[in-house]
Amino acid sequence: MPLVKVNMLKGKTPEFKKTVFDCIHEGLIDSFEIADWDRFQRIQEFDKTNWEAPEGKTENFMIIELMIFPGRTKEQKKNAIEIITKKLCEKLKIPATDVFIVMNEPPLENWGMGGNQK
Repeated sequence: MPLVKVNMLKGKTPEFKKTVFDCIHEGLIDSFEIADWDRFQRIQEFDKTNWEAPEGKTENFMIIELMIFPGRTKEQKKNAIEIITKKLCEKLKIPATDVFIVMNEPPLENWGMGGNQK
């Protein structure tokens, strides 16, 4: 059950955002073997006055935060990063340098679903 948060500049079309969601989800299916229904994704958009990125990043620069259950291997995480980035680059024609991915793995005791601790 990955929780996905994408941070990006405001102004993207609904089609662009849907493609971002689909690329990330497909990458998680391919690398973590999650179920197709397992989509917990959101986009947080920022005005340019509330967004700063290193020189050389384009208007398409995004920070993707994946909160995942612990236990995925280093290889699975590597694959997720590579697959998600490749899909975004191919489908949105953005440079790989505009994709920044970070994964967090809180212990299962810190997850609650439906009022139950995982």
